[in-house]
Amino acid sequence: MNRKELLVKFVTTFAVTLAVAVMVTYLWSLIRHGSGAVDWETSFRLAFILGIALPVSAALRRGEKKK
Repeated sequence: MNRKELLVKFVTTFAVTLAVAVMVTYLWSLIRHGSGAVDWETSFRLAFILGIALPVSAALRRGEKKK
């Protein structure tokens, strides 16, 4: 996997994870506390971590299968 492909997978994973985390934190806040607030800090942190971890782990798994 080259750098460009890894970057595209990072951006895609980051965007999807950020959107899902924003929706989940909003709904959690709305249901649990009665105020619809988004926890941006947690959403960005989760999106950044999974944006790195998932593409890298997929690349490592693909590399092991080729051997």
